[in-house]
Amino acid sequence: MTEHDHDHDHDHGHGIDDPAHPHNAPLSDVQLRVRALESLLTDKGLVDPAALDALIDTYETKVGPRNGALVVARAWTDPAFKQRLLANASEPLAELGFLGRQGEDMVVLENTASLHNLVVCTLCSCYPWPVLGLPPVWYKSAPYRSRAVIDPRGVLRDFGVELPDDVEVRVWDSTAELRYLVLPLRPAGTEGMTEDELIPLVTRDAMIGTALVQPPGAR
Repeated sequence: MTEHDHDHDHDHGHGIDDPAHPHNAPLSDVQLRVRALESLLTDKGLVDPAALDALIDTYETKVGPRNGALVVARAWTDPAFKQRLLANASEPLAELGFLGRQGEDMVVLENTASLHNLVVCTLCSCYPWPVLGLPPVWYKSAPYRSRAVIDPRGVLRDFGVELPDDVEVRVWDSTAELRYLVLPLRPAGTEGMTEDELIPLVTRDAMIGTALVQPPGAR
């Protein structure tokens, strides 16, 4: 295994922030410090709140995970693109403009009826920013990083994913040199849908492997 790069994000949480976790839960010490620092810099005129909001929005909704959703939807609808993506992901992703910092070398992992892929970074929080945006808090948390390796099915159950016993769960450990994107299993009932119609169905968590893509109307 290649060595991890420890020059980037080290904001490790203290628990898995799963989708059921209430958004009004108390902020962690790190979150409180970030809020205080942001407030101080804003008061001193060193940070423009609007510019900061725009930057965050770019990484959360534009740079990622919509980029990744487009990649998944195209792979579902374009067999030639899918073949290229699985053979050498970096090339077709570069053509779409989805490579760069935190995503220089990418591998796409295909989920099938008999195989489910789950991505983790056990030593820090290596994450494919160009296609998924900013990593969620739970991805950086110590419980997720450890349990995903030793009890992947238990972690998936925490996220509401119950897989049949005959489905193999394979865990992939990201590194600074290599990042992963899961190509989720296309849900039934979407066969006649276009790329643009499929994109909204694809979630960030499904491209990490902690969720399944739901058919239209299932949410």
